[in-house]
Amino acid sequence: MKLEKLSPAFQGYLWGGTKLRDVYGKQCDLPKVAESWELSTHPAGESRIDGGEFDGLTLGEYVKKAGDKVLGKNTLAFERFPVLIKLIDAKDPLSIQVHPSDEYALKVEHEYGKTEMWYVMDCDPGAFLYFGVNRPVTKEEFRQRIENNTVLEVLNKVEVHPGDVFFIQSGTIHAIGAGILICEIQQNSNCTYRVYDYDRRGADGKPRELHVEKALEVSSFQPSDTSSHVGAPQTIPGGTAQKLGSCKYFAVDRLQVDSATELEVGEDSFVSLMVTQGSGLLEGPENTLEFRPGDSLFLPAGAGKVRVSGPCTLVRTMIPASEG
Repeated sequence: MKLEKLSPAFQGYLWGGTKLRDVYGKQCDLPKVAESWELSTHPAGESRIDGGEFDGLTLGEYVKKAGDKVLGKNTLAFERFPVLIKLIDAKDPLSIQVHPSDEYALKVEHEYGKTEMWYVMDCDPGAFLYFGVNRPVTKEEFRQRIENNTVLEVLNKVEVHPGDVFFIQSGTIHAIGAGILICEIQQNSNCTYRVYDYDRRGADGKPRELHVEKALEVSSFQPSDTSSHVGAPQTIPGGTAQKLGSCKYFAVDRLQVDSATELEVGEDSFVSLMVTQGSGLLEGPENTLEFRPGDSLFLPAGAGKVRVSGPCTLVRTMIPASEG
């Protein structure tokens, strides 16, 4: 099986910046490049194969041509492709928002809910995000604070640094702050309920839509578990591997390659590699790809032994075996 490089779909939300184009070389003509959807089969933005036999096909079209086997047994246990990986350039703060659970989202929105994980690639000094509430609040108090513009007073404010990891369960009120560049690994969903948006105006000059009633239905008003669940670095030949987070939809670790290392890509799951730092070569049995920071690499299930030559830092995502 050949290794593939992916090109992203872009989103030009008003809070975005230009780092994805200016620093990471993403080819996009939008004035603001808020997000690049690097591994996506979502209809709101599919990534595409970049180069080789399947050049230009969407990821979904590639799977149909190459066969489901490229996804691996664990992925095929899901009714829908389970994961979406994106880069987010927040020049300005995102809205205060919440994502619903699977149960609520499938019933109301007809798509998955959204649990997500953030890996901070870069940030301005003093940059921060909001992660849950800072004390228990009632639904009634939270509604009042939305109405009188004091909701920020009850949110948990966390300063961030490059390399930080945050695991945001569905139902957690949250927001990425200004000056943060993030690699986000999430469920394959675009379901977001805005709670508060700083009275910002959209391109039409009108306040952006809020989704207060739905948000109040799905939000947790108890402080979230904000402790780090990142594992200790484990030595591997040529570098280290470190567990960042996992749930039933995705398992993520960070690979720090000092010189070169070898990965084994089995039949259970494809492997996504997001290059966060460094450049090098990815060599499989059938082809070799060069990579640089910001590249998204797709290693099909069953690819076998793959050599990574660095030095580089990679965020590796796989689909875990289903529970039970």
